[in-house]
Amino acid sequence: MRTPLHFNPATGRKERYWIGREYKDKTEAERALRKWHTDHEAGTLMPRSDMTMGQLMDGWLAKHRGEDTTREGYEPKIRLHIKPHIGKVKVVEVTDERLDELYRLLEAAPIEANGNKPLGPKSVRHIHNIISAALDSVTGPRKLLTVNPAHTANPPTERQIKAAQPDFPTLNDHETTHFLKEIWKPCGNRACDDGLTHHCLRDAPLWTAYAATSCRRSEVLGWKWSLIHWDECAIELAWVVVEEGNTYRLRKLTKDGDDNAIIYVDQALMNILKRQKERQDEERERLGDLWVDHDLVFARDGFKLYRGEAGGPQDPEKVSARWRTARNRLRLPDNFRLHDWRASKITNDLDNHENPVEVSANARHHSPGYTMARYGRRRAEGAKKLAASSASRLGLSSLV
Repeated sequence: MRTPLHFNPATGRKERYWIGREYKDKTEAERALRKWHTDHEAGTLMPRSDMTMGQLMDGWLAKHRGEDTTREGYEPKIRLHIKPHIGKVKVVEVTDERLDELYRLLEAAPIEANGNKPLGPKSVRHIHNIISAALDSVTGPRKLLTVNPAHTANPPTERQIKAAQPDFPTLNDHETTHFLKEIWKPCGNRACDDGLTHHCLRDAPLWTAYAATSCRRSEVLGWKWSLIHWDECAIELAWVVVEEGNTYRLRKLTKDGDDNAIIYVDQALMNILKRQKERQDEERERLGDLWVDHDLVFARDGFKLYRGEAGGPQDPEKVSARWRTARNRLRLPDNFRLHDWRASKITNDLDNHENPVEVSANARHHSPGYTMARYGRRRAEGAKKLAASSASRLGLSSLV
């Protein structure tokens, strides 16, 4: 006997469940079938006891209600690091010891996609969180598990994660000033018109926006003209350009109905945005029907436009590739990423004793304490100044 074709929340697929093979006679099988129908109609159907971790992960991911980018981040971790090792293990057979073995394996085994290096503690902890959330969905009264084994497992600790984090470089204010002067120098070629239509200063406003604000790559690419408050020198953050798999898209930034974040900038940056608007208007007029306006401040222009339409969002990976070219040309540190402009701006503001509350608010952090702990990277310099000041007050130099 088999059940009708139905949606199985455990696997996220439509299937039939066979009943009868595990019962000694037809009467017990028919009784089990009637109970199955009753439970299914009441919505209390328990996941099958032979469900594997692979089926659980597929069903959990299919029902996940997070952002598309969040699911895109979960999918490769499930496909590459969870299912190959414990995908065929029954959920009821998963123990905290089995999970600990998985974590130790991921921390030790070289992975080709990771440059033949094992996963770092932060990635392993993220995998643990995914497994724990999936097991939570089948844990509780009238469910498959009474206790979630992930709760007693031993993933990498916060201290181990922090110790393994690479120390990315930051630029101080003097180095940032030098960079901005160099990036705004016209090439001087015969066709150069100080960057209005020539490509030499094509990205100067974009790089300046990163250096002068603490916005992330996706946030700057999502700036819209209609959300710039010129009189207030404020920029409303409502859209981002995000990567999803092998493509990218423009989507809303706010979640769960939160109000749009607002950052405040100086009039000097507003003047640079006006220059960007002037250049974009020239581009729109030159391209005509090839320009499809999306109201984006840093829209895709017509430079080497082989396919697609100008006026839409830029490919974030191509922006990062152009950044690496500019970085090498200006001899910045090889590992200085676009995101490190954010760290540089926040760190420099804190070093110059700016109000940490405002610094944290502009960075969209949940608290000033987090901002100071996460981005106060030049403690050694500050500590030396403190030691020198204390020694001067105490008159230590006069003792010897």
